[in-house]
Amino acid sequence: MFVDSHCHLNYLENPEAALARARAAGVNELLCIGVEQAAIEEVLAMAENHSGVWASVGEHPGSCSGDAAWVNRYLDRSDVIAVGEMGLDYLYVDDNKARAEQRHTFAQQLQLAENHALPVIVHTRSAEVDTLALITEFPKVRGVLHCFTESWAMAEQALAEDYYISISGIVTFKNAAQVREVAERVPDERLLIETDAPWLAPVPHRGKKNEPGFVADTAKFLADLRGVEVAELAQFTRENFFRLFNRAV
Repeated sequence: MFVDSHCHLNYLENPEAALARARAAGVNELLCIGVEQAAIEEVLAMAENHSGVWASVGEHPGSCSGDAAWVNRYLDRSDVIAVGEMGLDYLYVDDNKARAEQRHTFAQQLQLAENHALPVIVHTRSAEVDTLALITEFPKVRGVLHCFTESWAMAEQALAEDYYISISGIVTFKNAAQVREVAERVPDERLLIETDAPWLAPVPHRGKKNEPGFVADTAKFLADLRGVEVAELAQFTRENFFRLFNRAV
């Protein structure tokens, strides 16, 4: 019924048990996200060893090494369906050199995605202008702005660049009015749902470790927010997932 379009299974204490609970909650497919070279083999093992699980490979801005060329060696694998998580995060980074390194590795990975005709998974926080500038430089690349917390103006520009917007459990938080505005306005055909597990557990699981099965709670909240049936939201977000990540079979 549901797809968790973004989680980090390899960071869960017991991925097998979490997968079993996810399937019991109607979450039968998910994308396990790579964020750093040191842990990429763990991510790939999740996809290799479990049906309905795929992997992405990328270098997160928080793991920025200054050179993400290593990503390329994994992109021909059939179970790798996207490049990322990549992007820009300026929230706690004031140093111009560090920000420049983030932009460099982001651009590297966008180029790799173009070379391999793969979609991208973009992390963006407090870096609207530079994020939009970089994705605009690569018009052949499609992707998703994941765990979106920025403005509707940014979302609207990303949508115009053929990107999707993914909503996490943050939308259920009391202080997330901006996220709810975006979640209401994104067109049906561009909306994805995610957990970003093990972080950001939605209400009613706040304070717990997040896990893929909890995407069902986010979906129910979103369905109510958007005035649709849960089954309808589950269906079109699932279709969107397979349209964007078209290597997932």
